[in-house]
Amino acid sequence: MNFSDYPYLWLIILVVILFFMVRLAVGYYASRKVQTAADYVVAGRRLPIYLTGASIMATWFAAETLMGASATAYQWGFQGVLFDPFGAVICLFLSGFFFIRILRRARYMTAIDFFEKRFGKKMAVAGAIAQIIAYFGWTAAQIVAGGAIVHALLGIPIYWGMIFVTTVVVLYTLMGGMWADTLLDFMQMFFSAAGILLIFFAVMRQVGGWDVFVSTASTAFVDNPFQLMPSADSGFLGYEGFHGWIYWVAAIFSIGLGSLPAQDLMQRSMSAKNEATAVHGTYLAAILYGGFGILSPLVGIAMYHLLPGLGPQQTEYLIVSAAVNYLNPLLAALFVAALASALMSTSDSSILAGASIVTENILPSVRKNLTEKQKLFWTRGMVVVIGLFSLGLALFAATIYKLAIFAWTVLLVGQVAPFVLGIYWKKANQKGALWGYLAGFVGWLVCMFIFYQTTMPANPGDLETALWDAAYMGSVPGFFISLLVLVAVSILTQKSDPPKPMLDVDDQPLILYKRLGWLKPKDVL
Repeated sequence: MNFSDYPYLWLIILVVILFFMVRLAVGYYASRKVQTAADYVVAGRRLPIYLTGASIMATWFAAETLMGASATAYQWGFQGVLFDPFGAVICLFLSGFFFIRILRRARYMTAIDFFEKRFGKKMAVAGAIAQIIAYFGWTAAQIVAGGAIVHALLGIPIYWGMIFVTTVVVLYTLMGGMWADTLLDFMQMFFSAAGILLIFFAVMRQVGGWDVFVSTASTAFVDNPFQLMPSADSGFLGYEGFHGWIYWVAAIFSIGLGSLPAQDLMQRSMSAKNEATAVHGTYLAAILYGGFGILSPLVGIAMYHLLPGLGPQQTEYLIVSAAVNYLNPLLAALFVAALASALMSTSDSSILAGASIVTENILPSVRKNLTEKQKLFWTRGMVVVIGLFSLGLALFAATIYKLAIFAWTVLLVGQVAPFVLGIYWKKANQKGALWGYLAGFVGWLVCMFIFYQTTMPANPGDLETALWDAAYMGSVPGFFISLLVLVAVSILTQKSDPPKPMLDVDDQPLILYKRLGWLKPKDVL
């Protein structure tokens, strides 16, 4: 879809450039506050609740929520976006209630710090590899979306758009780290949330109002677009019976559980000033994400009513198309700029998350006794490296929603079981965690091959879709294989590999009393 004929294109381009300049300026400003690796990675652990909640929400309110979810809902309705935003909201509430409080108490810098303290160096390295692979996919999804916006606005090849977006993101993240990311997240959250709200009302007005929308709503492949469960007529995302149900479970698990040990979520929660702020900031993010995240798929369903017959490539631009067609030119320009900004917020978060893991958890195994300045130097260097690798993946696999979901599927099959049982089961040990981690990946690959025998004939001539579907379906048995192997090996090796207690960042025993996120809001103050 090309917007070169839009009469106010110049205004959109001007505002987008202005937003980019602001991001670079904030990156420079934040760089003056960065003195140590802790400043760079977790903003000195002093974020208040409004910055914590806004930052978590803005980090996830990105490409697959705004552009990808509307495009997928255009085709499949709510079934297509069960992954996100529905799965993401589940993850945020689970994380806030069961995990964030105890992890903030431990004062970890990265998600891998937990695996290292609880299970040892080997599990830390294995976990770091999985996290980095996941963040390549997550960052690539945002780069694809950013490149698509630049392509739609300027008409230049999409790969040049991807290169431009990557350059801007790497530059300001390189300078300001978490401080820059958090300040920019807070600002862009209001623009993107307000923008999608205005687009929703504008599209509802075009359809004829809410009642007309609900009574006439349909999508390309599903007659009842508001149904979340598999249906008797069309199953789930085109698959019936057992395969439909296992795909449905995978849709909930991929982000709903797969993001629990994710570095970007933990990194922002660990940046909060205390336990209560970390917990309630996560709850606040869940409420904001659910409220505004549902608007994008609703817009996608409404756009099917207004513009039926669009192809998959065209639907990637539904949100941008709705903005330029139904909003005041200035509001459209502000929203498109905020959309580009939102994609960058997630990109900077994931790049910084991957860089932090390399510096905090992998590099010390190779270079001992690093000073704070050396850590800061290496973290910034890894920001550049991960940005370039993610750009390469984006150029290779130019899809938004599927890349994003795939990223968390990687964590689901290898890290969720060790993460959850490591916190809530004292008998979990290093051998159990390692074997569970490996078994999850092997089981996933084997099951992916098995399910591919079904997804291939269901998608004749579409190898890519068949592979993605098989990967999602295979993640469910992969996760349970990881869980069962971890339990079995841990029980069998209690004597040869005694379980380690949970330790904080200073290697002191962690107080496990009151670990659930059941805190009074006044404790945030």
